[in-house]
Amino acid sequence: MRHLSYCTNVHPAEDLDGIVGQFDTFARRIRSHLDTDVLGIGLWLAAPVAAELAAAPDSRRRLRRELDARGLEVVTLNGFPYAAFQAPVVKHAVYHPDWTTPERRDYTLNLARILVDLLPDRAARGSISTLPFAWRTPWDPTREDAALRRFDELGKGLAEISGAAGRPVRVGLEPEPGCVVETTAQAADLVSRLDTEWIGVCVDLAHLACAWEDPAAAVARLTGAGTPIVKVQISAALETAEPSAGVLRDYVEPRFLHQTRSASGAAADDLDEAIERRLPGPWRVHYHVPLHAAPAAPLTSTVAVTRAAIRELLPFCDHFDVETYTWGVLPPAQRPGDDAALAAGIAAELAVAELMLAEAAR
Repeated sequence: MRHLSYCTNVHPAEDLDGIVGQFDTFARRIRSHLDTDVLGIGLWLAAPVAAELAAAPDSRRRLRRELDARGLEVVTLNGFPYAAFQAPVVKHAVYHPDWTTPERRDYTLNLARILVDLLPDRAARGSISTLPFAWRTPWDPTREDAALRRFDELGKGLAEISGAAGRPVRVGLEPEPGCVVETTAQAADLVSRLDTEWIGVCVDLAHLACAWEDPAAAVARLTGAGTPIVKVQISAALETAEPSAGVLRDYVEPRFLHQTRSASGAAADDLDEAIERRLPGPWRVHYHVPLHAAPAAPLTSTVAVTRAAIRELLPFCDHFDVETYTWGVLPPAQRPGDDAALAAGIAAELAVAELMLAEAAR
């Protein structure tokens, strides 16, 4: 059974009442736009509310009732941001705490405890995406050993939680530019050292494009290595054949990190740095842009890579989550003016994603 959802990390609420309020403000409108009986949401729960829910069965039951009452279902959680993902400035903070810490392990296991109580009857399993070990610096054998221990503890915890629930919950490391795991080759190597019954990869398609990876080769690399593809995040990155400060300046913003990669292999950790250093083109920028709306020319997006990757991934994965979390920082002319406009934009993205999946299945 294939599942398609949209990720709620685009919304700022971080307590249970605020999260339920998002269902009415956004999810019900999106479901109405799509005229569907059930809408999938890839729920993001910040660490404090995740700890609260994991410790309180009554609160989990309430959350499940609120979802069911609105025709919403959850099979996947986004466990990459720990908290404050829509704060005025996020940047490198999104990578902390990382997998060297018990806090990251505990947060992820809390998400698994919650997810088993949210899974709809028709779902065979649950999935959680997480950061790929850590940001690449500082990194050394001591930190790597600590992270491997945390992942060993994670696997044991997932086995216990899944066994009690009767359905598995698996975690996928999400390769991202600038992290310890940036490419599918690095993912295949490091995941081979983990318990692959419970831990695999989450393939984010904007990140795949920014690494200038060929989708067919990337998927063959993962499957050939026996790396489970736990989840796919359907996204597209910003692209420009001839980078210039003039056309890119509106995308420089203070909230998120926009790692920039040139086809030549040149790299910058943020877009303003790439502009200042005048990296050779073409560029792909870790800036998630809406699937259904191309940036203003001469900029483009990597949506063609997204479409090609879905064709390759569909035989190996059944959890697909649209993850455009950057609506609030798009250039003013492209930014939704209100909640209704944001809901309409997310619905349009989901419609495009559904079409891509249908085309890939033919």
